[in-house]
Amino acid sequence: MRFVTPTLSAAALALSFGTLSFATPAAAETTIFYGHSGPARGTVPAALKWFDGRIGELSNGDLKLDVQWGGALFKASASVQSIGDGVADAGSIISAYFQKEMAAYSLADLPLGGPNPWVGLRATDHLMRSMPEITENLARQNLVYIGTFTASDVNVACKGAEINSIKDIAGKKVRGAGVYGKVFGELGATMVNLSVYEAYQGLDTGLIDCTQGYSYIIPALKWHEVIDSYTVLNWGQIGGYGMFMNKYSYDALSDEQKAVMTQVGTELADKFAQIVIGANSKALTAMRDGKFERPVKVIEVTAEEQAELNAATVPFLDDWKENAASVGLNPDQMIEVYTDAVAKYTAEYEAEGYPWERN
Repeated sequence: MRFVTPTLSAAALALSFGTLSFATPAAAETTIFYGHSGPARGTVPAALKWFDGRIGELSNGDLKLDVQWGGALFKASASVQSIGDGVADAGSIISAYFQKEMAAYSLADLPLGGPNPWVGLRATDHLMRSMPEITENLARQNLVYIGTFTASDVNVACKGAEINSIKDIAGKKVRGAGVYGKVFGELGATMVNLSVYEAYQGLDTGLIDCTQGYSYIIPALKWHEVIDSYTVLNWGQIGGYGMFMNKYSYDALSDEQKAVMTQVGTELADKFAQIVIGANSKALTAMRDGKFERPVKVIEVTAEEQAELNAATVPFLDDWKENAASVGLNPDQMIEVYTDAVAKYTAEYEAEGYPWERN
């Protein structure tokens, strides 16, 4: 079932009934029904609202998103099948829920890209657009890649505890995120299965000592009300999170509409980086400057400990390679394409700064 819907504008309808005496071209508006599992607030909703405005701008009002928030169309854990089956024209997919289906995209969840969200976003977008094998793998699932988000760099917030070094991870009860949680488990933490939205209660009741998360989440989910410390790991990010479209719905678009979707999807990497980096910076500044009611100590691990964390990730990288190969992808080639892009965009950032900061 497909929902991409062309509708006539009010002016065109009025003209058709003879209520306007001047010549007006019949303007069609194509609505793309989009499913998002989260609420209509935060970094991703801000980006989706920007995306909607930008496709409208470039298509002269011909394209628009109709976003259904809060899992109204499907839950996050059902997004791949739901979009592929046409429950929506498009939607947000989190690769961590779909290790087989999103084998290529889940490369962005490994710490190969480092903690810089802009570098990770641009490298991930390059990977997803530049390899025909990935496009074909998605097409077999009736999916088309549109653009990418990131949950940003993974850090750790604690109540009644501090992680000042890697050794402090052992013995802590921790809610984890993807491979980063698995690494903490290998380093001696007791992992507790909670969603990010349940972490506040877990910290407040003592069910967990710490939770992995992202800086912008601190004020968004009010973790600052319960945590005492926040350790910046300088490690990696959850980057397999983005916009995908039902292939039948995508194929129903005109060539001009497809070109708009590709352009805005590509621009999304820069725009979302600007949004999430700004939100992270604001949250970190608030903690460092003591602007929350409860003081939060900000800690940063050393480069040597970051290297230790990366070394502990190697077995999980091997697991990812095996998984990618099992669905017919070339993991070594994907890693080469991705890490080359990381190097390219890291060099660009170091030489020129972020795109939105340039003249």
